[in-house]
Amino acid sequence: MLDVKGITKKVTTAESDLTILRDLSLSVAAGESVAITGASGSGKSTLLGILAGLDVPTAGEVILNNHSLTSLNEEGRAQVRADNVGFIFQSFQLLPGLTALENVMLPLELRGNKKARNLAMDFLVQVGLEKRTSHYPQQLSGGEQQRVAIARAFASQPKILFADEPTGNLDSTTGARIIDFLFQLNAEQNATLILVTHEHRLAARCQTRIELSAGEMMPSQGKQ
Repeated sequence: MLDVKGITKKVTTAESDLTILRDLSLSVAAGESVAITGASGSGKSTLLGILAGLDVPTAGEVILNNHSLTSLNEEGRAQVRADNVGFIFQSFQLLPGLTALENVMLPLELRGNKKARNLAMDFLVQVGLEKRTSHYPQQLSGGEQQRVAIARAFASQPKILFADEPTGNLDSTTGARIIDFLFQLNAEQNATLILVTHEHRLAARCQTRIELSAGEMMPSQGKQ
């Protein structure tokens, strides 16, 4: 499902060139669950964005479901993402002018799904927001916005789901429910799951754990 070969990410600052990721290689099978862990600033979110085709590495190659993301332009990467990828952003990325229901419906409607409303409602019910579907993002708490973002990612039934701290804005009870939901999708739809997390209980449920330190993969990474 995902093959990564020697990716490096560098950025230029006023003072010097900064290496965020250094020569990382990994392979993720279809249906596998992977946790990316490490201290703040270790490169976790940058790696996740590159794996999902939201960013490009300075060097190396990323192959997602037989598509070489690093050889495609932004339009090509966007099409691969639309066909294969769901992404749960830590900052939610909800459209403020749309209700919770409309935010979840939007990617389904863009694909021409005639059951967009019913599917969106079903996933909002599953994340416990059936009474908040007509509310706009600014009328929702941070945890509720996160659940809308999670419902939106799930509703597209992606082949591979990327999640950046998916439980970071949730209370412990709701967080546990969402964790179960993540792995339910992983199992029932054979959807590959790759997530960044600081939560030990979430990382422990993944089949593989990758630990980053200063942009490099630690030797402890591997199958649980």
